[in-house]
Amino acid sequence: MPEPVSKSPLFMHQKRLDAWAALIFLAALIGYVLFVTGRQLLSSYQKKAQSTPTAVMVVTATRTLTPTVAAMPTVTATMMPTALPTQTTPTAIPESLYLEILAHGQYFALGCEASAAVDLAGYYDVLIYQYNFQHELPLSDNPDLGFVGDANGPWGQVPPYAYGVHAAPVAALLQKYGLDVEGGKGYTLEQIKEKLAAGHPVIAWVIGNMVGGVPAEYTDSQGNVTIVAAYEHVVILTGYDQDSVRYVNNGRFYEVPNAVFLNSWGVLGNMAVFHR
Repeated sequence: MPEPVSKSPLFMHQKRLDAWAALIFLAALIGYVLFVTGRQLLSSYQKKAQSTPTAVMVVTATRTLTPTVAAMPTVTATMMPTALPTQTTPTAIPESLYLEILAHGQYFALGCEASAAVDLAGYYDVLIYQYNFQHELPLSDNPDLGFVGDANGPWGQVPPYAYGVHAAPVAALLQKYGLDVEGGKGYTLEQIKEKLAAGHPVIAWVIGNMVGGVPAEYTDSQGNVTIVAAYEHVVILTGYDQDSVRYVNNGRFYEVPNAVFLNSWGVLGNMAVFHR
């Protein structure tokens, strides 16, 4: 039998070194693997963490746009009614029209204004007596402020003599009786036709039974200046057509061409009283 080979101490020491080297290498390899794996896990976690705010921002942007879109119908709805009034057109008045009114003769010699005012009030079912209306008018030496002179005085004079009264005091007294009227100067034939077309008779200041006249400047005792004319008179306009106007004078109905009416009506400045 062969003799067993004896192992020297140097050989045994080398074997132990090799074993330790193998263990160290294995430990280093395991550490490296753990290090690489850890870095991969950390990188994956960071990518997930970074992706979260991006998702939140997208949602936020979507929610921010929602109220802007919802506000658009509100602006459109607000603008639509504003444009509507510009589409309306005035209603054309008829070419001809005639109103029915119960007319009476005047009670006083210079009571044409009271007579016309009472008939106008009666058209709106307001009962007034001529006598009462005449005596309730204020008195003045200026017809723009009140009745001038004696209601039974001679016709055809000018202030300060017996004359009559202009539109403003008549309208003011009718308002006290509850009628919504206005009175003044400077109206046009077109405005008169519009009032008649709306169903409202018009009291107009003319000269005589629709004749011409001469306007005169008059200064009252207080220094106020106005325009007067001899044979000042009032009628009630009740209708029209393209060429003429119809009116009632002292209980009787007449019709004259537009030019005749405008000539007589213009002497005292196109004065009238009518329902608003």
